Amino acid sequence: MEATHTAPRAARLDRARQAAPQVFERLRNAIIALELPPGAPLSRAELAGQFGVSLTPVRDALMRLEEECLVDVFPQHATVVSRIDISRAEQAHFLRQALELEIVRLLAGNCDAALVARLDHAIALQQKFAKAGDFEAFMAGDNDFHAQLYAAAGKQELWTLVRSRSGHIDRLRRLHLPSPGKAQNIVRHHRLIARAIEAGDTDAAQQHLRRHLSGTLSELDKIRSHHPEYLTD
Repeated sequence: MEATHTAPRAARLDRARQAAPQVFERLRNAIIALELPPGAPLSRAELAGQFGVSLTPVRDALMRLEEECLVDVFPQHATVVSRIDISRAEQAHFLRQALELEIVRLLAGNCDAALVARLDHAIALQQKFAKAGDFEAFMAGDNDFHAQLYAAAGKQELWTLVRSRSGHIDRLRRLHLPSPGKAQNIVRHHRLIARAIEAGDTDAAQQHLRRHLSGTLSELDKIRSHHPEYLTD
């Protein structure tokens, strides 16, 4: 009799474990895309109903989001999307720039035609999304371009690390992306990085990458003036 009751419970727990990563990714994507803006309340019961899951995977997903500082949890009170922390954004930028400067140096020093073809394909997709004004697809394409660099250098785990630390800088980028010419500027920088890697020009690859990654933080005052309620120091 005990085994009869244990089996359904184990099955429910297994389904909850499988659902939690999916709930996490959907919530994280919505936060990065600002569909859930800073300050938005998150009700566990409402989220469970929205995703068609129990409370357990929602709780687990919110715990992971709290670990990435993308939500603030006030016990017995509320859970809300965190404000964009400028200090965390700057630290994520520092980490990413340090890693990617070394990565493009390695790649430019040992050019792979297949990598260049993949980068050019990613750039073409980004150009398409930019023309369509599809900012979410554009940001996904931006991430794909950089993920290709990490993969080609054999540093995929570092990309996972960078991504887990980039929630605040990514939201800043999303705020900045609709600015006139911003998307096209990103595409242009990606082309320059790809061409420098193809030419084996390590100095140019690093120069273009540094300029590319610094674009959003260089416009921080302007972003803050337009969205003061979203940011915190």
